[in-house]
Amino acid sequence: MIEDKVVIITGASSGIGEATAKLLARDGAKLVLGARRIDKLEKIAVDIRHNGGVAVYQALDVTQQSANDDIVKLAQDTFGKVDVMFLNAGVMPNSPLSALKTDDWHQMVDVNVKGVLNGVAAVLPVFMKQKSGHIIATSSVAGLKAYPGGAVYGGTKWFVRDFMEVLRMESAAEGTNIRTATIYPAAINTELLKTISQKETLEQMRGVYDKYGIAPERIANAVAFAIDQPEDTTVNEITVGPANQPW
Repeated sequence: MIEDKVVIITGASSGIGEATAKLLARDGAKLVLGARRIDKLEKIAVDIRHNGGVAVYQALDVTQQSANDDIVKLAQDTFGKVDVMFLNAGVMPNSPLSALKTDDWHQMVDVNVKGVLNGVAAVLPVFMKQKSGHIIATSSVAGLKAYPGGAVYGGTKWFVRDFMEVLRMESAAEGTNIRTATIYPAAINTELLKTISQKETLEQMRGVYDKYGIAPERIANAVAFAIDQPEDTTVNEITVGPANQPW
């Protein structure tokens, strides 16, 4: 059941986050949108409201714990509860390790790993208290298998895989009724490629996405499917990608 659920989405200003927000809004969810680009969030929220949906937004840097705490508070203050936290913010500045793009390495750890930790730290006390809730995270097929050029990115997405599995197990053992879902997208047409600064890697990845890439709405459908399950059912992992991509 999606209708009337309060859903926080990080990385909501484009791509998977934007597509998911619009789909869930059409299904009757109440959206709380967070990202760094406030102008983009405003446009998406206006579009959702124009189409009869409900959405609020707030600037969010997932690397800052206080910002994650604030967006959970916004959801509570506006709608009185939180039902779902979709941890979707991520960056993918891939490169060979030999390029020594250490700033990119640290950025991926800060956003892809610490961003997930901060989001969970912000919402977990709420979910534990109400003994219900749903945490969804965007990993990647790079979190299922290794790819040259993706050592650090893949490492961050492997972390998400392990972290979410332990979260599921602990929540079940502790009786907090917190559901989890980890999404593993393959080639999805988003803004991820814009974060790649290493020329050769960018050209290679563009070739893959130009050949295989599918719309972010495909991932939005998977998120909606996970949320729409009965409260006693967890869809724990979903791998989604182009039917013709041999990932």
